Amino acid sequence: MSDHDNRLMQRAIELARQGWHTTTPNPRVGCVIVNAGEVVGEGYHQRAGEPHAEVHALKSAGSKAAGATAYVTLEPCSHVGKTPPCADALIAAGIKTVVIGCQDPNPLVAGRGIAQLKAANITVKTGVLAPECEALNPGFFKRMRTGRPWVRVKIAMSLDGRIATQTGASQWITSEASRLAVQQLRAGACAVLTSSRTVMIDNPALNVRIPPDPPQSPCLMRQPTRVIVDSQLTISPDSQILHLPGKVIIFYHRAPVEKETALASLATLIQAPSHNGRVDLSAVMKTLGELGHNEILVEAGGLFAGALLSADLIDELIVYQAPLLLGHQAQAGFHLPDIFALTEAYAWTYERCRRVGNDIELVLTPR
Repeated sequence: MSDHDNRLMQRAIELARQGWHTTTPNPRVGCVIVNAGEVVGEGYHQRAGEPHAEVHALKSAGSKAAGATAYVTLEPCSHVGKTPPCADALIAAGIKTVVIGCQDPNPLVAGRGIAQLKAANITVKTGVLAPECEALNPGFFKRMRTGRPWVRVKIAMSLDGRIATQTGASQWITSEASRLAVQQLRAGACAVLTSSRTVMIDNPALNVRIPPDPPQSPCLMRQPTRVIVDSQLTISPDSQILHLPGKVIIFYHRAPVEKETALASLATLIQAPSHNGRVDLSAVMKTLGELGHNEILVEAGGLFAGALLSADLIDELIVYQAPLLLGHQAQAGFHLPDIFALTEAYAWTYERCRRVGNDIELVLTPR
C-alpha cells in the first residue's frame, strides 16, 4: 500500500481512539473520506446504539462524498443491528473506493460487507495498517474468535516483586502518576474484575474518577461493570463497591439463602460451576464474553492473579514498578505453585515500557 493510504488510515486510527472509553460492546472504529486529495469528512464511533464511524464521516462530507474514497479501520457492517448497515450508507452516498484496515471478525459480517461493496462496483482495498487497526480492539477480536474477552491484569509492585508489606499495607506503593494511568485503564475496560478477598481487605471502589481522555471527546464518562468472584458470597453488603454508580456482577458457586438475599438487591448474582472448590474462572470469562464484555481489567491480589495465570487466562500484564524494596516477607504479586526448573517458569514478552512519574510501566504478553 502507498504512503498516502497509510497516512490516511493512520488518521482514521487516531479518530477511532477518540471512542476508546465508550464504544463497548462495539469496536472502536474511525473513518476518513477523501475527494480529489482533500479530506472532506471524518468520523468515529462514539457509543453503542449510535451511528457508526462511516455515518458520521458521510454526514461530515455531505455531497462531497460522491466519487470519494473512504478509509475505515474496520470492515463496514452489512447487517441490521441497532443501526442500519454502513455498507448501505457508503453505497447510497456514491463512494467510489473503500480502503479497509482489517476484516471484521464478527460472524455476522466476516467479509460480507466487503462483498456487498464490490457487488455495488465499489473498489475495495484491504489490509492497510491491519495490525495497527486490529490493535484498536484486542478484546472485540478475541471475543468474536473465542467467545472470551481480553484479560488484562494490572499489578503495582516494588522492585522485588511485592505488592504489599507483610502487614498488608499497599497504599501507596506507586506514584500518583501511575494511579492516574490506572484510572485510564479502568475507563477503557468493559469490566473491572476483582476477588472477594480484595474487597474484604481493601474495600476498593474500582470505579472511574477522571474525565474522558482525550478531553475533546463529546462522549460522557462510562463506568465499567464491576465484577467480583466470591465463591460463597462472603463480602459485606456494606462494601463500597456495591454502592457506587454502575453495574455490579458477583459470580459465586454456593451460598446460604440469606446471603443471596442480602446481596441480590445490590448486584447481579450469577451462579457458576466450581473448580477445585472455587468458582471456575474459565466459566467466568465465558459468561463475561456472552454478556458482551470485550476487555477485562483485573485488579486483585497475588492469590487471584496466580489463579488466573495458572488457568492460562491472562492475555496482557501491566506492571507499575516503583523504586522500592519491601523484603522477602512482603506479599508477592503472584502466588504460584513451586517452580523447580527454569523450563517450568511462566515466560513473558516485553511489548513496551515507559516511565510514569517515578515508576516504570511495563506491558507484557505471554510467550
